[in-house]
Amino acid sequence: MLRKLTLVLCLGLLALGVPAFAQDATTEAAMTTWTCPAEVVAMVQALPEADRVLNWYNWTTYEADNTRPDFGTLCGVKVNEDNFGSNEEMIAKLRQGNPGYDIVVPTGVVIPQMVREGLLEELDMTKIPNFANVSEPLQKPAYDPENKYSVPYQWGTIAIGYNKEAVGKEVTSWEDLWSFQGNVAWIEDPRSMMGIALMLLGKDPNTTNADDINAARDYLIDHGSNVRSIAQDDGQEKLVSGEADMVVEYSGDIFQKMTDCEDNPDLKCAGKYDYVIPKEGAIRWVDNLAIPKGAPHKELAQAFIDYILDPQVGADISNYTAYATPNQKALDEKLIDEAYLNSPVIYPDAETNKHLFTVVDVGDDAARLYNDAWTELKTLLGQ
Repeated sequence: MLRKLTLVLCLGLLALGVPAFAQDATTEAAMTTWTCPAEVVAMVQALPEADRVLNWYNWTTYEADNTRPDFGTLCGVKVNEDNFGSNEEMIAKLRQGNPGYDIVVPTGVVIPQMVREGLLEELDMTKIPNFANVSEPLQKPAYDPENKYSVPYQWGTIAIGYNKEAVGKEVTSWEDLWSFQGNVAWIEDPRSMMGIALMLLGKDPNTTNADDINAARDYLIDHGSNVRSIAQDDGQEKLVSGEADMVVEYSGDIFQKMTDCEDNPDLKCAGKYDYVIPKEGAIRWVDNLAIPKGAPHKELAQAFIDYILDPQVGADISNYTAYATPNQKALDEKLIDEAYLNSPVIYPDAETNKHLFTVVDVGDDAARLYNDAWTELKTLLGQ
């Protein structure tokens, strides 16, 4: 992969009191030293050519240019990718029966639910030795305390991306979003959006109390008059198209657009967008690699997970997506772009971390309360 990173880290740094700077850097990703296990190569070679594939069900814009082709070359397969726009969409598809996916990328909050519903295979960690590269704080998470079903892929935040020209001021608070006299897009993520409302109401973002959940619904309805759309993981596209001037979106999705603007003068959008973690706080999440029940190529899928956890492969992904890596070895070997690594928005500092919360599994009954409240909210907002 050859990716030019013109690193003008407005990336919300001014909003956090960190001076922005400009640095031109052309970074060519080094080829990984990872090798495909001999038994996997032999297994692949024994398959009919049409079956030498790995099918990945992933979020959009969530890998480096070389992630799939390099693995394909190393193991002698073709890596196909389908995309989903929300955890709910991914789960709904798997509930109907796995159509042939070998790898999925669920957010931590939904893994307990997927386990309860029998949607995931257990991992054989002896086939994933590079799990040792994962940062210790991201091992054995509450949503999968023995890492029986998942390993971390990328992590980041959900907060506010905005068009600085259209907004006309520095955004520092959720109130700046609610009161904006223009077009806004929220993300199609009930737990995250309602978690933000609960946080602002001074309540537990992971409450199971029906009254609190309904209070969060009402809060969002009262503050949703400027919402023009609820985006399926494409708020960054609505920002660039002008359909929305402020969006609630994943951090890396906004940073990717900012980098595109800096890299391509013809787009004439350098310095136009920004991403900020509001002073009241925001959501921190971890996405994971997992193998869906009935995966047709489980051994190959476990090799793919091990490949992703190679420090160079993991660094290539994070340097491309602008999300934070869970790979401690990649950090220790200084494979992460320095400007990204020094960003307190991509890798939040201690003070910012105090105001971040994680959405956790609340059980099926409470999940229905959230989903029902979200459906009512969307109806009342005309979404």
